[in-house]
Amino acid sequence: MFKPTEAFIGMRYTRAKRKGAYVSFIALASMIGIAIGVMVLIVVLSIMNGFEQALRERILGMLSHVTVSTNVGELEDWQTTRDNMLQFPYVEGVAPFIDKQVMLNVDGEVRGVTLQGVLPELQTTISDLDQHMQNVSFAKLKEGEFGIILGASLARDLKVKAGDSITAISLKTASLSSGELPILKEFTVLGTFKLDMKVYDSTMGFIHIKDAAEMLDMKERVSGVRLQLEDMYKAPVLSEVIYENSSPDIWVVDWTQQFKNFFKALGMQKAMFFFILLMIIAVAAFNLISTMTMVVIDKKTDIAILRTLGLSPLGVTKTFLIQGLLTAIFGVLIGVTLGVLISSNIEVIVPLIEAIIGVPLVSEDAYFISKIKGAVQTADIVLIVVSTLLLSLFATVYPAWRASKVQPAEALRYES
Repeated sequence: MFKPTEAFIGMRYTRAKRKGAYVSFIALASMIGIAIGVMVLIVVLSIMNGFEQALRERILGMLSHVTVSTNVGELEDWQTTRDNMLQFPYVEGVAPFIDKQVMLNVDGEVRGVTLQGVLPELQTTISDLDQHMQNVSFAKLKEGEFGIILGASLARDLKVKAGDSITAISLKTASLSSGELPILKEFTVLGTFKLDMKVYDSTMGFIHIKDAAEMLDMKERVSGVRLQLEDMYKAPVLSEVIYENSSPDIWVVDWTQQFKNFFKALGMQKAMFFFILLMIIAVAAFNLISTMTMVVIDKKTDIAILRTLGLSPLGVTKTFLIQGLLTAIFGVLIGVTLGVLISSNIEVIVPLIEAIIGVPLVSEDAYFISKIKGAVQTADIVLIVVSTLLLSLFATVYPAWRASKVQPAEALRYES
């Protein structure tokens, strides 16, 4: 494709000093512009990847890969259902749960929360939430003791700590001869958990499943069972298999269905960021047009001599294509290096910036998480590099073609 002579001359032109300082400055500006564009694009996409990864880990740590329930009320005989679920491939753990909306009251301060009744010895097989507990664990939940573990933000809002009492008010009513009243039950706060996701830290509480059943008069019934799989990406296939091999009243939902729209929106947002920031790179890449045009004017005499020595017009075109691409390649290499370095250390850089400016860069209320995390993906880098080089190639074609149209006799006419 490229002959050694063309490649050699193109590389020499890339390193050679220009007659005009302005031409050298424009060439350097083009390279720096490409480097900055590539760096910013890598950092932004890495932050988006880290954001999506953190949300997925936290959400699945709180919930599960697959949820099996019934569409006719509560699930009877969950032990048999659990045994049946363990027969399916990829299933590592199965645990029952009760999920109800209640209100928590402390000295007149009321919050609506999701109360999760769990079986401590099985909950740890389908969730990593124990790793996010603060001075407490699921093992502290004892049947009949009515202990509760609250989200850290919820406990802070209610101004409670370990050992304090809190009243749960169920929306399910208890019949009395004089009418109906909400069910009230007093719980003792055992501790808190912190997922760094305000959507859960401020709206969730855990109690023993037997205490939940007693409070809600569910006896041995539960809301359903949750499954943990060896590979979370097997969930869609497995949920279909479970559904086809279960009774008609069984309802099966996997995490990709539960959060389909949410993660789809994240993917669309990432794609939008990519194309918007790619425009920045496009501006820098097409700055090569002016750079290479001035280089062609600067090198008219050299082009004429090369043509006289036998270099074909196509050879001249290839020579300047190589020069333009090398400028882009150097910019891309610098951008990729800086982008990967910043992305890999973003968890250190962001707190440092926040400490300097005194303002948090991430709001829990807006983004669900409190920390920025970077996740560099090879596929993203390859896409960025290829896109940048293609844009640079298109930007270099016209000046390179102009160089091939230089007439040797005319260019050398005014040379002394």
